[in-house]
Amino acid sequence: MDLKLSGKTALVFGGSRGLGRAIATELAAEGVRVVIVARDAGRLARTAAEINVLGLAGDVAKPGGSRELVEKSAELLGAVPDILVTNTGGPAPGRFEETTSAMWSAGFDNLWMSVIDGIQAVLPSMRQNRWGRILAVTSIAAKEPQPGLVISNGFRAGLLGLLNSISREVAADGITVNALLPGYTNTDRMAELGIDNAKMGPKIPAGRLGEPEEFAALAAFLASERASYITGQAIAVDGGFLNSI
Repeated sequence: MDLKLSGKTALVFGGSRGLGRAIATELAAEGVRVVIVARDAGRLARTAAEINVLGLAGDVAKPGGSRELVEKSAELLGAVPDILVTNTGGPAPGRFEETTSAMWSAGFDNLWMSVIDGIQAVLPSMRQNRWGRILAVTSIAAKEPQPGLVISNGFRAGLLGLLNSISREVAADGITVNALLPGYTNTDRMAELGIDNAKMGPKIPAGRLGEPEEFAALAAFLASERASYITGQAIAVDGGFLNSI
């Protein structure tokens, strides 16, 4: 299938490993010129070389960080990216009574403002070009709260409402805005948490963890010309784990 992405440009937050790396790899394979962002400069450089993309060190959780990274990526690419993939790590876990104001503020900057700043930075150019793709990698917690993840549950659910609102404002300009909700996926993060097929597989209807490449395939399709009529959606890639409709 020709996704008609050759020659497009993309900026992928959190692109040095896991889901971000898989998305960047998939887009690059489709002929997209990709810039990936990560805080770890060493890992960033290694990943960029391995998957043949450009790297940009930075922290999207820093106030104004996303906007700054969009501007720097435009310098590398020669134009504001056609495709923006927002992707951040999860906030600190915890129950509501254990969550401090500082933790809420950090989660807000990481999960909320990083997305808003990034989108605001790319929209003027996308409107002018009458083409753009905004993909927000979030979590199944956005639809079905997960135990002990009160910050993630709160902000990610609200983010779906925001993204849907933005999608309605920009659809006539040829810009789509969609949220991608990964379930339990075989990434380094899952390994760090001690989650594997033996532990989690029986709880997932598909019987296993997902693979990053399976998630990235959806991202590439939603970025394509063929997905131009899909916008304002929140799509789970979770092997059937969610119970909600």
